[in-house]
Amino acid sequence: MNQTPIGYLCSEYPAISHTFIYREIESIRKAGISVHTASIRKPSDLDVMTPDEQREADKTLMVLSRSPLAILKAHLHCLKKNFPGYLRMTASALKLFTTGPKSPIKALAYLAEAGILLEWAHHNNITHIHEHFANPTALVARLMKHYGGVSYSLSIHGPDIFYTVDSAMLPEKIRDASFIRCISHYCRSQVMRISDPSEWNRYHIVRCGVDPALYSPRPEPSNKTTQLLCVGRLVPAKGQHILLEACARLKAKGYTFHLTMVGDGPDRTSLENSTAESGLDGTVTFTGALGQDKVRTYYDKADIFILASFAEGVPVVLMEAMAKEIPVIATRITGIPELIDHEKDGLLAVPGDSHNLAEEIEKLLENPPLRRKLAEAGRQKVLEQYNQHSNNTGMVKLFQEENQRT
Repeated sequence: MNQTPIGYLCSEYPAISHTFIYREIESIRKAGISVHTASIRKPSDLDVMTPDEQREADKTLMVLSRSPLAILKAHLHCLKKNFPGYLRMTASALKLFTTGPKSPIKALAYLAEAGILLEWAHHNNITHIHEHFANPTALVARLMKHYGGVSYSLSIHGPDIFYTVDSAMLPEKIRDASFIRCISHYCRSQVMRISDPSEWNRYHIVRCGVDPALYSPRPEPSNKTTQLLCVGRLVPAKGQHILLEACARLKAKGYTFHLTMVGDGPDRTSLENSTAESGLDGTVTFTGALGQDKVRTYYDKADIFILASFAEGVPVVLMEAMAKEIPVIATRITGIPELIDHEKDGLLAVPGDSHNLAEEIEKLLENPPLRRKLAEAGRQKVLEQYNQHSNNTGMVKLFQEENQRT
């Protein structure tokens, strides 16, 4: 395939909590498109990632790791190559003093990063950048577009970006992008909400997904104690305190089980304290951050997978668990009901309601045949709608169309 290389830009890549981006890029490369990767900051937890992800990090431009001299050389390169474009980019950055982030420090940082990325793009013959999440990194991509010669597109997940529409300059990012990839109907509806109907034809639903071969059905566990599993960063949005409250309710009713929380984050100390205060010592294990190869071993042992989130896009860990034929319980928020049809391929609980979450968990504790039914239907849902290989053909098509326009 004769395809101009594209660049993938993330605030942190590879990232232990966003391995789906790495898998997406690998899938696109296998389709014949050359992809170069750039990350604003160096990844954390790189030591626990897989060897493949570590090698990917070695090949990725780490923008903030560039020396002051390298930054100066990059900007001199940009000045020499396109002086009017450099002035346009600088003027756009200066507007960020009073709009969007309203921060001179951030505006100048974004300008510095744009210069580094432009030199990298020119060196690699990249004329299109794809950015994930529409976060501040998208402002950098937007500055590159104003320089000229580089277009950009966005993958928007939500929901966080929809809470800061004005300060994040989301309408402006969307307006200047070549196309918008939305991961769900919910996401697309929120993008439509803040834009003109004449622009809606540029918003495409391309779902995230998993490799159903890598996440094949696990052998039916033969645990003496029912194993509950939650995978995700330990942050307020994940609602893990509600999950602990639900577990305390179930333990008080006499149920025996064990909960494993895979992940790390700022809520870990408070969650550990709540575990002790709720009398759940010995019932809950915190593993810390783990690489994907180790996370899969916990999937293989799990009887039930649970997310009690308050805010999510469409969690890839839910897709992974469903692909492994683990019955799942999540909350009825944002795009999750597009993945889980309540009582058909999983269960949905009321967000923030530990009593209702406990009721949904109790259904599965009491009914192994229901667990098996939901588990089989969950994998079928993933095969039909969340297979990364078939879904990523949508991204390949969008990149090919962009290449034809430029």
